[in-house]
Amino acid sequence: MSENTSGRKAFLLGAGLGTRLRPLTNSLPKPLVPVWNKPLLTFAMDHLHADLGISDFLINTHHCPEAYEVAFPDKAYGPCQLDFRFEETLLDTAGGIDNIRDWLPTDESFIVYNGDILTDLPLEKAWAAHEESGALATLILRSEGDELRVGFDPDSGNVVDLRGQLNPDWPHRYQFTGIYLVSPEFLTYIEPGKIESVVLAFLRAIEDGGQICGVVIDEGEWSDLGERESYLQAGELLAGGKFPRYELIEPWQRIHEHAEIDSTAVIDEVSSIGCGTSVGAGAKITRSSVWCGVVFAKATLENCVVCTKGQSVSGEVQDTDF
Repeated sequence: MSENTSGRKAFLLGAGLGTRLRPLTNSLPKPLVPVWNKPLLTFAMDHLHADLGISDFLINTHHCPEAYEVAFPDKAYGPCQLDFRFEETLLDTAGGIDNIRDWLPTDESFIVYNGDILTDLPLEKAWAAHEESGALATLILRSEGDELRVGFDPDSGNVVDLRGQLNPDWPHRYQFTGIYLVSPEFLTYIEPGKIESVVLAFLRAIEDGGQICGVVIDEGEWSDLGERESYLQAGELLAGGKFPRYELIEPWQRIHEHAEIDSTAVIDEVSSIGCGTSVGAGAKITRSSVWCGVVFAKATLENCVVCTKGQSVSGEVQDTDF
């Protein structure tokens, strides 16, 4: 961690609707869905605090904003101070940044981090590269992924295309991680009051001759938890022991200490059981996430998410969310 980190700030994107994860997001914003009984967004804060010493966060909200108040009633997370900015209308990423100009630092860079990713990639390398280059923004990239949409020149370190808009035939394509560092000067490319993606601001900057850099970091794990399969895979990622336990602030509990588990129940090493859940005799739970306050009779559960409090589960259930 750098010596002087006290002024660093992070903007966490938490305002999305989470439509691809429904019904998990019917009553929760996507960044608050539990991963091994720990809100997904807290993994991001643990990561940023451990790697970059950041303890000053702002989270934009829209869908179920009251859920953030429940999760963080004191507007704090361990030693971290949390601010929230409600968006009555979804502003997209550039609009979200525009909406918090008054909170952003004016004399140093800040980091933007999508609220639906789970990663432990080393961040200090990216921060150092950003400061050394003096770029308007630096995107953290991966060599492999499902959406290789960022054209990047490894020789110059510059991003030359996004979404095929500037150089559609550029051969070197990378996955954008949803994490990027931003210099205050970049804000001139964000149009005040306009609802749009930050990608359009990146494109404007590149066309204007501004430097948008990239840094490829393939170390560590990275996953976008925007869909149910990747959400269930998160348990496998944690169970595999590849992901460090960021216990600096809050550890996770795969089986919550206030869950009741019958001695004859079988729960695999991937599944998680929430607070107040009762797992009865003979139950078998495989590759599933069970949230709080669920009651199991003699049931077999596989590849499922049980997210409704008070739900009673019995019989054999597969590949279902309820």
